[in-house]
Amino acid sequence: MDQKTYYGSLLPEDIATVLNSHFNRGAYRVFRQGTNNQTAVQISKSDYEAGGQTALTVIIHKVEDGVMVKIGQQALFGVAASLGFSVFTALRNPWSLLGRLDDIATDIESLNLTQQVWDTIDAYAKSVNAGQQLSERLRRLECDYCGSANPVSESNCVACGAPLGSQQPRTCKRCGNVLNTGEKFCPNCGEAAN
Repeated sequence: MDQKTYYGSLLPEDIATVLNSHFNRGAYRVFRQGTNNQTAVQISKSDYEAGGQTALTVIIHKVEDGVMVKIGQQALFGVAASLGFSVFTALRNPWSLLGRLDDIATDIESLNLTQQVWDTIDAYAKSVNAGQQLSERLRRLECDYCGSANPVSESNCVACGAPLGSQQPRTCKRCGNVLNTGEKFCPNCGEAAN
């Protein structure tokens, strides 16, 4: 399962709407389900005969200062079978390819579906000034002693010199999600925070 975190003013419902408007036409149909904090979007082929069933599930959920997007494994058995059938019929009768050109084009497009989804999400994130870099708030630490903002990598406060080691953010060893101080379990994947 591929995943990316986008930081900025994004909501799961916004990304689900963009995916719906981009893919719910032509050879694909989109199903959406979820809440404001977590939404699942399934993109599947609308025509089962041309390439058989293929589906891709996108799970979008709210994280601190952004959203995390996970894309599941795409089921491609129907596409592989359809392309195999095209090759087999072409070996028997090369002219049969002319009748299957639309099916072959749809099958090849389905092979690139995961990349098309990432490209669509990346373009939308860029259009709303969001990205994969940590948000400004998560890149700064506030000194407990004087309240000054400090870059995350600083070991001592740039204003008063107080140690900042205990305030440095941690990330989950399993999924990379930024953990707040005092969190015992990752809010994203449930892994115990050490």
